Amino acid sequence: MKRTNTFAVRPLSNDGEQVLRDLLDATAALWNEVNYQRLMRYNDEDGFEGSVWNVDTGRLEGKYKSVLAASTAQQVIAKNSEAWRAFFQLKEQHHDESNSSVTEHPKPPGFRGNKDDGRILKGVIRNDAYSIKWGERSRLEIVVGDDLRDNHNSPGSRLRLEIVGDPNWSEYEKQGRLDLWYDETDSTFRASQPVTVSSDEQATPLADETAALDIGANNLVACTTTTGEQYLYEGRELFDRFRETAREIARLQSKLEEGRYSSDRIRRLYRRRTRRRDHAQEALCRDLIERLYAEGVDTVYIGGLTDVLETHWSVETNAKTHNFWAFKKFTDRLACTAEEYGISVEVRSEAWTSQECPQCGSTERTTRHQDTLTCECGFDGHADLTASATFLERQTETAVRPMARPVRFQWDDHNWSGTPHPHESPNEQRTDPSTVHRDGNIASGES
Repeated sequence: MKRTNTFAVRPLSNDGEQVLRDLLDATAALWNEVNYQRLMRYNDEDGFEGSVWNVDTGRLEGKYKSVLAASTAQQVIAKNSEAWRAFFQLKEQHHDESNSSVTEHPKPPGFRGNKDDGRILKGVIRNDAYSIKWGERSRLEIVVGDDLRDNHNSPGSRLRLEIVGDPNWSEYEKQGRLDLWYDETDSTFRASQPVTVSSDEQATPLADETAALDIGANNLVACTTTTGEQYLYEGRELFDRFRETAREIARLQSKLEEGRYSSDRIRRLYRRRTRRRDHAQEALCRDLIERLYAEGVDTVYIGGLTDVLETHWSVETNAKTHNFWAFKKFTDRLACTAEEYGISVEVRSEAWTSQECPQCGSTERTTRHQDTLTCECGFDGHADLTASATFLERQTETAVRPMARPVRFQWDDHNWSGTPHPHESPNEQRTDPSTVHRDGNIASGES
């Protein structure tokens, strides 16, 4: 299994901090030089992909290896190459008329700031150019170039950093390259270490039940299981805060001097916004998968967005599903968490599930208003929960058993749930039993 350890690191001295800053600044400078050369060739050749690979990266590697060490310089260039390949892939998908997953024209890889305006201190270390020792005094050692070793008296060719906190995975079979950066939001150096964990760490599902998820932004996840449980994770407040930050970023950008495109404050807002969203998503995935594992779920179906965007696309929908929700990133995170529990995750089409009446099957006589779905046949239910139940029936090809009262979760910046049912907390609420549909199949009314 592929997993990631993310942790804070702390230099052991002022000299050590300067070594680390110089290392990350040189990494950003090398990235910018490689990226600039490739961008110029891309523009000169009217977007021809082959042109960006004609840059003399060997010369640039030689220019920076005395500071970074050759292994790190090679990794920076390799990572920039990956960014350009990802850009061309997105560009191809954007121009593919049969693929609506990329609605906005992708942009080439960006720069990491200039020295005067404040460089984004971010680097990458090859997997054999660093070592980590976990224990009572965990530490990280990374290779640095001769110039940094000589100028700042770093011991040998390695810089030693103290690791703050405990790892998620201290036992692993293989380590990947290390990402290292300075987090301006809380003035901390951080590292991210991909590792390959033994399959022995993987749990085995307790049964062969199934769950289906309806993904949105007003309600981040609506889940229905074949055990008769339903969960609703609300997202309005999260999206409102995301949008407020986006407006503040736009306001600050409008006040920048001509020729400037960002500032330290804008970059901090971007990072704070992303961290807040990612923290909520990670906690949601963990909370949901642990609940599904306890119920014996071994397969989770997620509704894909392609068909939905083709029929219901709007500016706000695009902002929620791509910018705020980051659908692909969420599904990858959910699949990664589910793998620990032996649960498989599959993305399937959920077209029209949000408009289909579970009583009469009509999609033309139904009306959706915010969270409510009504039908001329008399059905009145929660739109997202109804959609997840309909989606589940499509995948299992069997009628979903009568539902328990759905559980609604709200985010308090730390957790999605408190004390589990039957001892409810303010953040875990059961819907009123009077709102359950009279035939017991689908929970109805506003949650």
